[in-house]
Amino acid sequence: MRWDNLSEGSAALFGTDVVSRTFDTPEFRGITFHEVRARSIVNRVPGASRMPFEWTVNPYRGCTHACVYCFARKTHAYLDLDTGTGFDSQIVVKVNAPDLLRRALSGSHPRGEHIAMGTNVDCYQRAEGRYRLMPGIIEALRDHANPFSILTKGTLLLRDLDLLRQAAEVTEVGISVSVGFTDPELWRTVEPGTPSPERRLDMVRTLSEHGIRCGVLMAPVIPFLGDTPEQLRATVRAIAAAGATSVTPLALHLRPGAREWYLAWLAREHPHLVPRYQRMYAGGAYAPKWYQRQITRQVHEFAAEYGIGPAHRGEARRIPERPAGEHTGRPMGEAMQLSLL
Repeated sequence: MRWDNLSEGSAALFGTDVVSRTFDTPEFRGITFHEVRARSIVNRVPGASRMPFEWTVNPYRGCTHACVYCFARKTHAYLDLDTGTGFDSQIVVKVNAPDLLRRALSGSHPRGEHIAMGTNVDCYQRAEGRYRLMPGIIEALRDHANPFSILTKGTLLLRDLDLLRQAAEVTEVGISVSVGFTDPELWRTVEPGTPSPERRLDMVRTLSEHGIRCGVLMAPVIPFLGDTPEQLRATVRAIAAAGATSVTPLALHLRPGAREWYLAWLAREHPHLVPRYQRMYAGGAYAPKWYQRQITRQVHEFAAEYGIGPAHRGEARRIPERPAGEHTGRPMGEAMQLSLL
């Protein structure tokens, strides 16, 4: 099949021979996978972004985690695909990603420079269980002793535990798990396609038991739904109990694409909160600095109480080390936001 909506710009990135597949299994029902042969896989972060890393790899576009707040929704618009349900159900799979990466690592760039993964959509979403792109990617990085990091909500990462340990023997490997809250009801409504927070924290515990340092990106902290002191304390306590090496909070941000989808969800599920959100995010994509600082201060106080702290130096490439707005001159959320191909 041809991907009918492929734009001229996207054709330059992927070519036009796109195979679209559906699978009649419960975990993939209603999802279409667009298998493309990408022309490149290593993306250079624009210098103006002030990111704590320079290179990224994103083997997928779209994400079945279906997080209602996902900042990457806007990237589907570049492919003339819907940024709402289409982002959750139309998944672009770069089937040649491992081969492209191995070829790139054999060249002059980004030889020896840190590569971040999970900066756009989750590389361990459900599609990875079928396409198995990450083992080849990790093997290429291991074989070239190239430092890398992964940010994920996907417990499928444990499938590749042996490869991660092998890579950690020859280069720097950073793992961060995203757990913004532990409230099961909130999880079911805003992150319906993800493993539960409890399962993600079990993954942190397993990684720690196998000698792989793992930090937690406490993101997003959701205003008026997951940000009471009691909720923050409970989440930090669970993160500490799982053996995380660090915890770094990040307040909800609503960039174009995600903003419209999230506010539509909010109007259906919590209509009384819509005016409060309109006021809080009247200035743009980010919560006010006073709110970001308040959340950061509270989380760090609880973290100190339970014996963990902000990100260590070795993890700085994955999670900015300082409170919102102090690391790069921008809100900390912006330092984690990439809309890269």
